[in-house]
Amino acid sequence: MAKATTTVMVVEDEALLLQAATKKLEHEGIKVLSCPSGEAALKYVDNLDTAPDAIWLDYYLKDMNGLAFMQAIKTNPKWAEIPVIVVSNSASPDKVHNMLALGVNKYILKAQYRLDEIITILREIIDDARADKDE
Repeated sequence: MAKATTTVMVVEDEALLLQAATKKLEHEGIKVLSCPSGEAALKYVDNLDTAPDAIWLDYYLKDMNGLAFMQAIKTNPKWAEIPVIVVSNSASPDKVHNMLALGVNKYILKAQYRLDEIITILREIIDDARADKDE
C-alpha cells in the first residue's frame, strides 16, 4: 500500500518563521500550504477539495488570534475534525485551556521545542487522527 501524502497548513504571520517551518516540513516530505494570515487560511480552506491532515497555527496573527481562527474553523463541518497544533510564543493557562476546549490537539511554546521536535509531535497527531478514522 502506498504511503499517503501528508499535507499541513501552516498559519504564521512572521515571514521568516513561515519560511523556516515550510522549508523544514517540505524537507521531511510533507506538502505545505503556507498562509501568512488567518483570513488567508480561512479563504484557502474554503476553496480546497481535500482538507489538510493538520493545521500548524500561530496564536498571535496580525488579523486575528488563534481563538477567533478556531471558532471559524469549528463552524464548518468540513474542517471541524482537522487536527490543530498551536505553536506560539506565549501561553497563559486560560489561553491554553480555551484553545484546548475549542479542539486544539496540542499547544506548544516555540521556545521550548526545536523545529524537528514540533514536526515529530505533528506527525504523531496526524497518525493518531488517521488511526481514529480507520476504526
